[in-house]
Amino acid sequence: MQLIFLGSGSAFWLKPDNYQSNILLKSPSGKYLLIDCGTDIRFSLEAAGLSYRNIDDIYVSHLHADHVGGLEFLGFSSKFDKGCEQPGLYISESLKNDLWSNCLSGGMSIIDDKLCTLVDYFSIHPVAESGKFVWEGVEFNLVPTDHVLGESKSMLSFGLFFSIGGQSVYLTTDTKFSPERLSRYMQDADLILHDCETSPGASGVHARFDELLSLPAAIKHKMWLYHYDDGPLPDSVAGGFCGFVRRGQVFELPG
Repeated sequence: MQLIFLGSGSAFWLKPDNYQSNILLKSPSGKYLLIDCGTDIRFSLEAAGLSYRNIDDIYVSHLHADHVGGLEFLGFSSKFDKGCEQPGLYISESLKNDLWSNCLSGGMSIIDDKLCTLVDYFSIHPVAESGKFVWEGVEFNLVPTDHVLGESKSMLSFGLFFSIGGQSVYLTTDTKFSPERLSRYMQDADLILHDCETSPGASGVHARFDELLSLPAAIKHKMWLYHYDDGPLPDSVAGGFCGFVRRGQVFELPG
């Protein structure tokens, strides 16, 4: 399988040399799982020589626009293309209702005189908060992370831990620096793809480069950094990491 970064930037990336951190997993049979579907997905797919017609299934980690803002484009495009099958949508059960009511219904709830819901656009596969789903024979385990924490309501992001051909991969998605909570996944993984904020000011909702520097060398040695900000980047290799993921970078996974 191949893990392909359509983009590796943060939500606010502006330059045309990168896109938001949306990822494709391509199976040996040629099927595509899109991991998150941000606002610039139509551009990042085209830059990769692909389109909405290539997307068989989608996984959504959380409800920020750089992860769900392209679902309206993808849902409408596939629905009105008679040669396109309805894509599958894998999402934590706890996010499913809010995805529709808070993010998509305003623009997608009516087609002519028909009232629509999420199932009119996607084949829904809800997953328990710490559950798992299987795609193309691979078991994906959801890993809840602390992303935006509030007094009355919080927004979790659900990372993925999976193994292909004996190689284990941990994709954090968006997360605060939480080594205690995530340590067992980082220990067990052969490849770690970790959220990394590099902006001058701290947002408080992403792991920052200087925080990640404090991780053990054995963890950093198998960690790539992504979801970083526009501007100069620190020397990640000197810091003990594999590097910063670049747009279009492909990770070859056995199997």
